[in-house]
Amino acid sequence: MRVSLHTLGCKLNFADTGSIGRAFQERGFETVSFGDEAEVAIINTCTVTEEAERKCRQAIRRALRANPETFVIVTGCYAQLRPDEIAAIDGVDLVLGTAEKNSVFSYVEEFTKAERTQIHVSCLDEAVDFGPSYAAGERTRAFLKVQDGCDYSCAFCTIPAARGPSRSHTIGGAVAEARAIGRAGFSEIVLSGVNIGLFGQDTQETLPDLFLALDEVESISRYRLSSIEPNLLTDEIIRLVADSRAFQPHFHVPLQSGDDDILGAMRRRYRRELYVDRVAQIRRLLPHACIGVDVIVGFPGETDVHFQNTVDFLEDLDVSYLHAFTYSERPDTVAVDQLAGQMVDRAVRSRRNRVLRLLSARKRTAFYQQHLGTVRPVIWEMAGDRWVYGFTDNYIKVRTEADPGLRGTLANVRLDSVNTEGSVEIADPDLVIL
Repeated sequence: MRVSLHTLGCKLNFADTGSIGRAFQERGFETVSFGDEAEVAIINTCTVTEEAERKCRQAIRRALRANPETFVIVTGCYAQLRPDEIAAIDGVDLVLGTAEKNSVFSYVEEFTKAERTQIHVSCLDEAVDFGPSYAAGERTRAFLKVQDGCDYSCAFCTIPAARGPSRSHTIGGAVAEARAIGRAGFSEIVLSGVNIGLFGQDTQETLPDLFLALDEVESISRYRLSSIEPNLLTDEIIRLVADSRAFQPHFHVPLQSGDDDILGAMRRRYRRELYVDRVAQIRRLLPHACIGVDVIVGFPGETDVHFQNTVDFLEDLDVSYLHAFTYSERPDTVAVDQLAGQMVDRAVRSRRNRVLRLLSARKRTAFYQQHLGTVRPVIWEMAGDRWVYGFTDNYIKVRTEADPGLRGTLANVRLDSVNTEGSVEIADPDLVIL
């Protein structure tokens, strides 16, 4: 039988999907591309925005177009929070919650369509088990889940309800999975989690100790952190990255707003001053590091003045790029329950998002230009008909003339010029093969 898998949302979801796929492969299923004809289709969902939920419904329809008899399984955050809503969608056969997603074969033996949709979704309030997972796809990069769930209560977020409280992998288990990823031929791992800075608080281990242990897995050339909260990004963690063999000079640190009043309304656990200090500490130890920023525009109560404060703050901040998100009303969040009368007009939200996207493009170009003429290590990972692409250690996207033999190789290359598509040209792709 054939199974197709589709992932919506974050890197953590990709890791979970990878584990689900391996469970099917171990039972003799052939994995095919999503959209191809398959007997089973699995959709791992997100619920961060309305757009993510729309894409879930779109994916269900796509799977059924390929094969109307496909046994459709929907899991992930949207399934956890709105199981009845998903079950009401035509063609869905099984809805699995967050705790159930890695136990498909416990709930179904024969993948044949029935009249009624099965729903298996448990409450996560008391969840204590950590479900190890990793995904290693077509690229040279794999995603390894080391933490799940969140103990924070940000006003805009549904993730604690969808994922449950914070739970951590063990250091020994994470190292074993990193070794397995290395044996499979992957050279880079992205460490993923809902709130990775909480790693070890439930197991009496620490994130710095995890870094030190993973650094000793010699088959892995690179590690990256998917994201870490500014209040949990300690001096010790920054120093460990600076001194590390394999942890890359690349940080993604959510900001969400550059205005202290909005940060307070969002129930964030820091203010602008702390964020400035974290960026400064990274720059002191790793002046060439790439620093990415998440920002939400249009949060309830955000005035033009609040937004301009965010723009001015980011203009002055020495960061490399932005991920700008438009605020989306999520049911059962503090923002919807308590701030419903302060919603920002959707057209205003869209305009503000465009402003930040343009600012991000300027920031990224300036960061790239700072490094022109320098030599940096790159792993070539994506090959097309004309170009092959890769990323430097500090996350500069580079390209050179296509050569299939480059894929998966690590080389020191000189960064020559920024092109119009937003990457850096490499004239000599194998200046030094490492």
